[in-house]
Amino acid sequence: MSYLDHEYREIITKAVCGKGRKFTQATHHVSPSHRPSSILGCWVINHLYNAKKKSEDTVEINGSYDINIWYSYNDNTKTEVVTERVTYTDYVPLSVKDDKSLTDDYDVIAKVVQQPNCLECEIAEHGHKIVVDVEREFVVQIIGETKVAVKVDPKGGTFDDDDDWGFDITDDELSDVKPDFVDSKHKD
Repeated sequence: MSYLDHEYREIITKAVCGKGRKFTQATHHVSPSHRPSSILGCWVINHLYNAKKKSEDTVEINGSYDINIWYSYNDNTKTEVVTERVTYTDYVPLSVKDDKSLTDDYDVIAKVVQQPNCLECEIAEHGHKIVVDVEREFVVQIIGETKVAVKVDPKGGTFDDDDDWGFDITDDELSDVKPDFVDSKHKD
């Protein structure tokens, strides 16, 4: 019996070999140019990130975003927007991993579940800084080469192209067709 006569074959393919998820809350201290009286708004924008496999069971995500804070000062008589660029590094543990990968060459896919978002923005106790709480969440997948066993059809995979796909038109459907669907008054 030759290898080709066996019931199963091995196929080498790329597949998800690991998955992970991480939720992070971070606190940032922003120093505006004036002593703030009140916070009028806070937005987190311009999020950029990249991911790479750090170890056998960890993915490292390096990223940055801008925190924009609109605040009043001088006893609420003037306003200003302060912007601060924040960088971060998140380590995402792999909760699922397949140790049967064929190579150590992996593709890392990181997707944002929760974009960095301002949870709370308030003036610090001493009044010179603004404290911003931000949340973010990622899911990661590790793609690598692996083997998959598939069952071979002993008949050689023959099939009939003329299969009945069930696309018969009923009389009820034909009665709904309007043959004069083009209005003869609006000819080109």
